[in-house]
Amino acid sequence: MIDRSITRRRILQAAAAAGAISWVPGVSLGSAFAQEECDWSAEPDMAKAAEQAKELSSYGMPDDWANYGEVFKAFQASLGITDGKHIDTDMSSLEEITKFDAEKANPIATYADIGMTFGPIATEKGVTPDYLPPLAADLPEGYFGANGGWVATYAGVPALVVNVDAAPSIPATWDDLLAPEWKGKVGSPGDPRSSGTAQTTFLAWNYAHGGDAENFEPGIEFAKQIIQQYNAADSSIDLLEKGEIAAWMRYDFNAQAAVNALKEKGINAQVVIPGVSIYAPSALIVNKYNCATMDAAKAFLNFVLDEEAAAAFARFGARPIRYVLGKMELPEEAKANWLPEEQYKDVIVIENFTGISAEKIAETWDEEVLGG
Repeated sequence: MIDRSITRRRILQAAAAAGAISWVPGVSLGSAFAQEECDWSAEPDMAKAAEQAKELSSYGMPDDWANYGEVFKAFQASLGITDGKHIDTDMSSLEEITKFDAEKANPIATYADIGMTFGPIATEKGVTPDYLPPLAADLPEGYFGANGGWVATYAGVPALVVNVDAAPSIPATWDDLLAPEWKGKVGSPGDPRSSGTAQTTFLAWNYAHGGDAENFEPGIEFAKQIIQQYNAADSSIDLLEKGEIAAWMRYDFNAQAAVNALKEKGINAQVVIPGVSIYAPSALIVNKYNCATMDAAKAFLNFVLDEEAAAAFARFGARPIRYVLGKMELPEEAKANWLPEEQYKDVIVIENFTGISAEKIAETWDEEVLGG
């Protein structure tokens, strides 16, 4: 399995040799090429969807990411498929969007998982279709594409996985990581210019220090301090295991998975929700250029919001978005492995993500955190 710390949530490098169009703050994402489009207006033909879903191709959705392996299998089973396959290529949110665009003449993947702040970029880039599934009606503005093509799926909470034996102390808040003894012991969540995890972690810092969707100043000031505490190496579970870092910023469900892996090796580790954090949604986008799998794409957009997919996400610790928003209940068995609810008492639901764009966060990071 590819190490997500150096791929899925890694800073986007220069445009790939294959022709991917990289995005930088302030540069228009309008498509450079015209392409004949297929008709996405009708509801999915489920017989066609069953044929198309026998082999599912995705970007940034490996089976162990938020339990997508179980979600895909359940989707295929719902269509009567008993021997389906799933092929994934791991990459960051921005890479997925540019890949959809670069391959428009010869589309490969149908699905991709992105940090929700990248949803408007996918829309602006023009890689998503004008199709919204029925269950999207449960979601507020900003949690789905204005014209369709992507929907929020589940939420993670920016948190810490801590190697207890290597830590100077057990941090209770983000600010505890600023203590001198934590210098070089903190693992970065990634780069906010391309990583959804890093962007929402920045938002968590901002809200924890009194900021909001309109005011990033508290987050900027904290960011300038916390990056001085980072270990110079790319963060990974290996560095945690060796004790070279003692705390790594991850979504709570990924942190719990890391803790389980570390405990299997006899390492004392735990998850910490560091005081105020946020419910940070991820989203599913589908590729409008992949007409050959259009019906399966439409069907899956609705499936990821239904009760069966929600329970699968929940069993991994990823909180289904309709549950977070109070639009559905979950069976107790699906929540059996969740951290105690008491740890989430200060976690904030951002009701409207419309004004929070990936481009705005990236520009803020470039100009005011790194350049300030």
